Amino acid sequence: MAQQEHVRVAVIGSGFGGLGAAVRLRREGITDFVVLERADSVGGTWRDNDYPGCACDVPSHLYSFSFAPNPDWPRTFSGQRHIRAYLEGVADTFGLRPHIRLNHEVTLMRWDKEELYWVIEAANGTTIRADVVVSATGPLSDPRTPDIPGLDSFPGKVFHSARWDHDYDLTGKRVAMIGTGASAIQIVPAIQPKAGRVTLFQRTPPWVMPRMDRTISAAERALHRAVPATGTVRRGLLWGMRELQVSAFTKHPEQLGLVEKIATSNMARAIKDPALRAKLTPSYRIGCKRILLSNAYYPALAQPNVDVVASGLSEIRGSTVVAADGSEAEVDAIVFGTGFHVTDMPIAERVVGEAGVTLAESWKDGMSSLRGATAAGYPNWMTIIGPNTGLGNSSMILMIESQLNYMADYLRQLRVLGGRAALGARSSAVTAWNHRVQERMRRTVWNTGGCTSWYLDAEGRNTTVWPGTTAEFRRETRSVDLAEYDVIRAGRPGGARPADDTGLAGDRQLSGGTGLCGGTGRVPEQPGRADRETVAEEAAR
Repeated sequence: MAQQEHVRVAVIGSGFGGLGAAVRLRREGITDFVVLERADSVGGTWRDNDYPGCACDVPSHLYSFSFAPNPDWPRTFSGQRHIRAYLEGVADTFGLRPHIRLNHEVTLMRWDKEELYWVIEAANGTTIRADVVVSATGPLSDPRTPDIPGLDSFPGKVFHSARWDHDYDLTGKRVAMIGTGASAIQIVPAIQPKAGRVTLFQRTPPWVMPRMDRTISAAERALHRAVPATGTVRRGLLWGMRELQVSAFTKHPEQLGLVEKIATSNMARAIKDPALRAKLTPSYRIGCKRILLSNAYYPALAQPNVDVVASGLSEIRGSTVVAADGSEAEVDAIVFGTGFHVTDMPIAERVVGEAGVTLAESWKDGMSSLRGATAAGYPNWMTIIGPNTGLGNSSMILMIESQLNYMADYLRQLRVLGGRAALGARSSAVTAWNHRVQERMRRTVWNTGGCTSWYLDAEGRNTTVWPGTTAEFRRETRSVDLAEYDVIRAGRPGGARPADDTGLAGDRQLSGGTGLCGGTGRVPEQPGRADRETVAEEAAR
């Protein structure tokens, strides 16, 4: 039987989070890692979402890594094609290709509490052991399609916005667009000119702000290439403006009234029909749901070949789609813009911790983690873009880079511990952190704005968004507080690999000696079991 591959770190996913983690690992001197990607190319959500009109709603110079600035962004808000090309460029520039394993969909990650490593199984039959797992699958990776009665018998074409069928020509077709989120407001203007008719099913109208998009001139791009500091300044200004907005979302939602007036004026310029305007006017505070940006959405809805149904899709009878209010439409195709599994991430079903239960079971009453990274009962396993790390007004790349800081220090702490060791987040620390987060969440617009959004889980708890500034989160994740963790050591001398093997203590590139606590730790009375120590006990040895 062939020996299983053993790596120091396994990164799951190759979007912004996964590629960022890979770059950071190399910068930390760690080369014994793999990036497991289920698809046949990198890019994450920017590979999967290639629907017509797909673009980012965060300015380009802020929606990129600080360590990989791109002076050649063509527009102030970039389209999907350019963002995906940027990520491919990151993989090439930083030499990540040798570490990336494409077509490796992870089906199971199981913690071996005897040997202190993760056993990772992939759909292609590959099994890998890893000392540490960094899950960067992201919350926008698995499409959510509602269970609509009659959908299976619909004779036309059906697909989700994140699984767009480019072989199907919508020219002249009658199209039902389900949902009015960030994807839908980009798709409708893109398909309206060619479709025979578009019927938009809207459960709740979104707030839509003007999109301040323009071409970045050749002179600007040349300046950013010649003087990179100008790009840094541009990024800093974009960041600062968004940081100043945070208090309105998190502490003073009543201050958002002016923003609502701007959004209402944006609608009024394009929608002249009072009845249609009434359908499209939200009844909740702006910011409660994700604020959308578009200059083309409202003009498209005003076109004669577009119908807005102010109700959700409830049933399908043959080629007829039926709304909850009883209205009907004959269609040739149904496009679901119904979002993703965010508060019930499918990857959690595939993670089995030290107690033999899945992360999904541990999170059945709601996701919770320590600083958005680690979960109690799952040693040496962390997430990038974990619970309560989302943003309502700025760039997720800022949050990702903060979590990469935390990941890097986590690995440094393991190196200092020496031997076969793991860090397990204490339940008390996870509880305390989440209590702080939820207490701060109480007065935010996401909890008080009068809406139901995908930020909330089945219990109505916001486990998605960070209720503060990105600067605050960076401070909170600058380093690992060992008081929030237990040290877990291999329980028998023969159960841990020697220090010159490929384990955490044996990476010659990083080992500068035995560190604070060399060796494999003390042997417990029951051989073969991992020994859990508090950090205080560890330090006292």
